[in-house]
Order: sequence, then structure tokens, then C-alpha cells
Amino acid sequence: MTKWRLISASENPARLVLTAFTALIVAGTALLRIPAAFDGTQPSLLDSLFTSTSATTVTGLATLNISEFSALGEVIILILIQVGGFGIMALGAILSVVASHRMGLHQRKLAAAEFGTLDNGVLAEIDLRGILRRVAEITILVELVLGFILFLRLWTGGYENFARSLYSALFHSISSFNNAGISLYSDSLERFSGDPFLLIPMSAAFILGGFGFPIIIEVLRQVRGTATVGVRARRRGLARIDPKRWSLHAKITVTATLTLIVIGPLVFAALEWANPSTLGPLDIGEKLLTSWFQGTTPRTAGFSTIDIGGLQEPTLLFVTTLMFIGAGPASTSGGIKITTFAVLAFVIWAEVRGRNDVNVFGRRLSRGVVRQAITIALLSVGLVITTALILVGTMDVTLTPALFEATSAFGTVGLSTGLTAELNGVSRALLTIVMLAGRIGPMTFVTAIALKKRDLPYRFPEERPIIG
Repeated sequence: MTKWRLISASENPARLVLTAFTALIVAGTALLRIPAAFDGTQPSLLDSLFTSTSATTVTGLATLNISEFSALGEVIILILIQVGGFGIMALGAILSVVASHRMGLHQRKLAAAEFGTLDNGVLAEIDLRGILRRVAEITILVELVLGFILFLRLWTGGYENFARSLYSALFHSISSFNNAGISLYSDSLERFSGDPFLLIPMSAAFILGGFGFPIIIEVLRQVRGTATVGVRARRRGLARIDPKRWSLHAKITVTATLTLIVIGPLVFAALEWANPSTLGPLDIGEKLLTSWFQGTTPRTAGFSTIDIGGLQEPTLLFVTTLMFIGAGPASTSGGIKITTFAVLAFVIWAEVRGRNDVNVFGRRLSRGVVRQAITIALLSVGLVITTALILVGTMDVTLTPALFEATSAFGTVGLSTGLTAELNGVSRALLTIVMLAGRIGPMTFVTAIALKKRDLPYRFPEERPIIG
């Protein structure tokens, strides 16, 4: 299969990704303002823009109830979720492959920028066309399987009639795998809070989507390689997956994700177990199910089975932390990404132990990776805190809910204490920008607005200031 050599980017692909997402948001805004897209009173331009941005960036925050949109409006939102979650440039590249079985360098660069395969403006030596084709196959397969499971439960469980069950299953399947957290129901998923046959498949889908396509593809390649060895290997397919052979990226992402999957529900349950506004009135089984769901959804999807506004302040801060971390790179989640968080943790651990090198799973992290992680984290902290302070200054709200809402927008999560529905014009415009920044990534966002990288042709003498 053809491999592409390292090619210097003659233009800024990250800026083009920003432009493409902006164009999709504008198009979505225009479509949501046509009379057939809503029932009753036409939404304001700012509300339409906010809704389009929320769907395109797969965030899920809403200033309008989705019931205010017609069936056409819901379909428009669903399309924005699918296209935005997949990456408009990646989708364009795949459509090009399907149509002509050829892909130009220009499209390869745009898709690589969206999927994080650019290294300082250079295309990595990868089979991008094959990767994008696999991404399309995985996306369609997961959404169809999840949709079928949800349809069976909604229909046989008596929640909806046949047609409505089919439509709702498709909508929530796409929303789940793309980590959008947008629901057709005004109470999100609260009406299903005790139904494991709906919540567990949905949580599995958004956790899978949160790993990121590079991880999924790498594991599938190993399964395929195992399965081609022979009949005995095929029978033992999954058992032959060897994490020791994974890339460092896969090891870090999977380990950190599994760690937070365990910690999240446990901490959530411990903090909310007796809270009469959330877990308190539920029986043991529902408490465990809700703790699992609400402990895993903050890093990715943003669905809710309880009233988020009823959470205690320590829980709000904990959930805020999970939303800030996010999930895997090249996934449908926002935040600083779990690998960034893990790298920072490894840096701290190395410094505490007095090590010059940051060693992880038998590999040494480069200074460039460490520098990027620190840059992304600091830029993100600055953006979230600034946003929260502006919300406090422009609205009658305390810091904790403002910080929660700002992080939810940046992490493209969509959980809300109810503040989003009360946002004024300035705050809505602000969160619209923050959602876009969170979707395309802090580093990509900065690269997109920079003219070009300018390295000095010389180096200054080294000197150490006093730290601490």
C-alpha cells in the first residue's frame, strides 16, 4: 500500500480546518433559521448560531429545548453532529476516495490536521487514505450496531412506537458515538436512569469513541494480524491481543482511560450517595448504574440521567476536572486530552524522583512532547478561567457553576447546571467561541491563527532562574 513521504506544508492546514468548521457552523446556522426547521417562534440568530456550534463541535450545550425544532430541524442537528464529530475534512477526503478512488495532497493535509497526524506542519509517513477508510467503516458499524440495540430496547420496552423507536435509536446512536450528548428528550436521559439495557450500550459507545480512532485501528490491526495466522489463532483472536506490542500512545491512552473509568464512578458515588437531589432516593442498583454512567460521561459525551444542578459543590469540581481532562486524541471529545494529562503526571513523577528524563513504559518522552503538553495545559487553564471570570462578571452567578459551564464548553461535554439556558448575549457569544476552540484543540487553534513558525537561527546562552 502506498506510503507518503514527509512533505512540508506550504500552507497552514490547521487554519483551514478552523475555516472549514466555521463554514459548517455558518451553514448550520442558516439551515436552522429556515421556517421549516422550527416549530412556533423563530429562534434568534444568536440561538441558532449557538445550537449549530454546539452540534458541530459535538458539545451538547443548549440555549433552546430541542422540542422547539421540527423534525427537519432535528435532522439538521443530527447531520451537524455526524459531520462535525467525524471531522469535515476527513469526511470530505473519504467522499473523494469513494467517488474517484483518488485523494489529492491538499485533502490529505486537511484530514491529517484534523486527525492529529501533522507534526509541526509536516505530514507523517502514513497511509492516510487507508486510515480514513477504516474510520468510516468503524463509525458506520458502531452506529448501526448501537442503533439496533437501542431500537430493540425502546420498542420492546414500550418507550416509543416502532417509527419513533427507530428514529430515536438512530439519533442517540450517532450522538453517543460522536460524544455529542444531545438528546431528543428534554430531560436528556433522566427517564431512562434505571435502564441498564439502554445506558450500558450507550456508555460503551461513547467510551469507545473517546479512545480515539488511532487506538481502535491499532487494536483492530493486531486482531487482524492474529486472525490471519491460522484457524487456532482465529479462534483465540481477542485473547491474542498483546498490549506489550502496542505503541506508546496506545499504552498511555488505554491505561489512563481505564484508570479514570474506575476512579470516576467510585468518586461520584462516594460524593453523591446520600444526596437527596441525586442518588439519595434511588435503590442500590440504580445508584450503582447512575454512578457508572455519570462517572464516565463527563470526559466525553455529556448525557445526564440526573439533575446536574442538584450536584454538591465537591462533585461539581470533580466533574469539572474530568471534563477538563477529556478523552483520547483524534477522538470526538474535547478537553486537553487524556494523553496530555498523563504526560504532565509523568513529568511531575520524574521531577519528584529527581530524574532528568521522563520515562514511560520503557520509552523516553522527548522535550518537544513535554513542552507541547505544558503549553496545551496552560493555554487551556487560561481559557477556562478567563471564560469563567467573564461569566461571573456579566451574570449573577458564583464561580463554581461558571467554571463548570466554561469547562463543559471547552471540553465539548455539554453537561450544564442550568446556567446555559439563562445566558445573556455576551455569554452566549463567548461560549460559542470556546466550544469551537475546544473542538479543534488548543494547539490546533493557536496554530490556525498563527502566521507561521519562526525559529531563530541562533541560540542564547543558558541560565537558570530560581524556581519555587
